[in-house]
Amino acid sequence: MQKSMIKLLSIADMISLLNAIFGFLAIIMLFLDEMRFAFAFILLALMADGLDGTVARKLGHSKLGDYLESMADMTTTGISVSIFIYATYQNIVSSYIYHHIVFIAVLILYLSTNIIRLASFTTMKEKNIFIGLPAPASAIILLMLTFLNVGFVYILAGLVIISFLLISNIHFPKPGFKIDAMAAVLIILTLILGENYHNIAPLLLLTSLVLYAVIGPIYLLKHK
Repeated sequence: MQKSMIKLLSIADMISLLNAIFGFLAIIMLFLDEMRFAFAFILLALMADGLDGTVARKLGHSKLGDYLESMADMTTTGISVSIFIYATYQNIVSSYIYHHIVFIAVLILYLSTNIIRLASFTTMKEKNIFIGLPAPASAIILLMLTFLNVGFVYILAGLVIISFLLISNIHFPKPGFKIDAMAAVLIILTLILGENYHNIAPLLLLTSLVLYAVIGPIYLLKHK
């Protein structure tokens, strides 16, 4: 007899679903103009995204695992982050139709490359490396830049650069448990501290991801 769909799910899959749920709640908060709650839910979703991989490695994963994770990530790294960026900068561009069109076009570029990356992740999956910048790392970089209210030109440039890095052939190392744990700590600190202490927590989180994006490929080239 055919198995129940629910019985196909593993614990890691349940965490992936939590990722999607947090991403959806973030979108609801954006519609309610609750930017801080939206920001918090996106970060919680990204934490769940990191946790599901750790749990899958420890306890195993189901046949649905990779597909479910990609679909959950689409909600968070693609849709909710794109809407968060738009909601943050829309007032700046609303009076200038040309700027608005360019802004939406660049967001569509980011969303499209995010979809392509996540859809091809299972096919192009490698054991010790990521091909292209990982979607969660991309999302955190853009989220932190937006949270720190960088200039509109800089967020546009960031979106374009990251869009191409997502679908590039550049290799990035897969972080181990210690690196993942450090990232989780920085996310928790960002959730707790927010803008306090001169934005130290989000700045540290942003810096760590930018260093990963820049130094990661160089590290792999030197250790071939």
